[in-house]
Amino acid sequence: MNERWSRDQVLALASDASSRKAADGVAASAKWSSCGATGAVLYGECRGSGAEPYLACVDLTGPAFLCSCPSRKFPCKHALGLLLLWSADGVPAVGTPPPWVSEWIDGRAARAAESARAGAASTDVARKPPARPADVPVDQPVRQGSVASGGETVREGGAASDGGLVREEGVAAGGGGAVRQAGVASGGGSVRHGRVAAGLAELERWLADQVRQGLAGSAEHDWEGLAKRLVDAQAPGVAGLVSRLPRVRREDDWPGRLLEEYALLNLLAVAYRRRAELPGPLARSVLIRAGFPVTREEVLGGPAVRDRWHVLGRRDEEQDHLTARRVWLLGRDTGRRALVLSFAPQGQALDVSLVTGTVIDADLAFYPGAAPLRALVAAQHGHDTPTPPTGLAPERALDEVARALAEDPWTESWPLVLSEAVPGRDSLGGLALHPRARDPWRLIAVSGGRPLTVATEWTPQGLRPLTTWDDDGTAVIL
Repeated sequence: MNERWSRDQVLALASDASSRKAADGVAASAKWSSCGATGAVLYGECRGSGAEPYLACVDLTGPAFLCSCPSRKFPCKHALGLLLLWSADGVPAVGTPPPWVSEWIDGRAARAAESARAGAASTDVARKPPARPADVPVDQPVRQGSVASGGETVREGGAASDGGLVREEGVAAGGGGAVRQAGVASGGGSVRHGRVAAGLAELERWLADQVRQGLAGSAEHDWEGLAKRLVDAQAPGVAGLVSRLPRVRREDDWPGRLLEEYALLNLLAVAYRRRAELPGPLARSVLIRAGFPVTREEVLGGPAVRDRWHVLGRRDEEQDHLTARRVWLLGRDTGRRALVLSFAPQGQALDVSLVTGTVIDADLAFYPGAAPLRALVAAQHGHDTPTPPTGLAPERALDEVARALAEDPWTESWPLVLSEAVPGRDSLGGLALHPRARDPWRLIAVSGGRPLTVATEWTPQGLRPLTTWDDDGTAVIL
């Protein structure tokens, strides 16, 4: 049996406030005609308005959910209610589950085995360097629409950007292996590189004009036009950075913040122009920030880091018409930090496989870069006993942030675990809180004036508290 989750951990899986409220309504034993727990699987039959009860099942190792109700929400109120009942020790352990539960468990196991075989095959293919097309000279990059060996069409691709973060659906610019070495890694003169270089040269001139004329004249339509021209120049990552400037302009301290954004944009443009002089990992970071995507296959084809990973917390944010979920991890043995991103159209369910406060035994594959942070879960091997993570004193935590910024100056967030931190209305352990995270009453209530271990997300504007742990070691989601 898995370690029992807290009520906070269960409700954090809900897609919205109405789901949390509805789950409370079915979390009583009287609502369930039968329920049980076998191994890491919970199941139950919940009485509804119809003649037949709803059949609900939860695999805690995923977690994964099954329910016979017609709800489009994921997980539905019945799965959440069953979890709440279990968290309150209301689900008895049983030896043999009903046939419908066994059928679902066996089906999941079969699909997992098939997925593992397919993943191993794709990883072998990704690790095999493709042969170079015979008719392409070594110093000439493959053009858009040409066909690399093996029949793979090399396409120019865009990437969703939030500070240079790329979506998994992207296509590697310039193809793979030797083609990429000639075209992207060495800064070859491909058509796309020429367009990006021209677009960023215009950006440098535009920024110089803005600083010369003064920030007070900055107008939203100027940024919109510049972002569109950068998209046309095939630099979607930089366009994404420009498109968020109107939000910066609406902040109270906008002059300083806007100047910071301009400085980072200028640094990125100059770094792209001089990328041949940069160390390889930093040059790759510059390309990714500019909008050259990295494929999922390329990431999974690289080395993986196995550890017992603390799931520190998560934060959802709106990006255009998508919702992005940022889940922060900390390796118990390696001390490595990781960010797992997932995306979904607004109103649709996001990935809930990483439950805040748990510890997973997993292999993570990291995206390339000067300060690798974003990662994919390549394989899960189970769960470990959840314990509070080991934190750092606030002054040492800032040293860690400084090292990350020295390696990648465009780093916009970094996971920190603070130990012996006493929260206040606008600070945590003496470090400033993000303006939107001030007055953290829930954190202050858990603290009661005593120092705590707190998982936070560092940003240039201050800390965003994510999770803390009470005296019993139970995760409290903030």
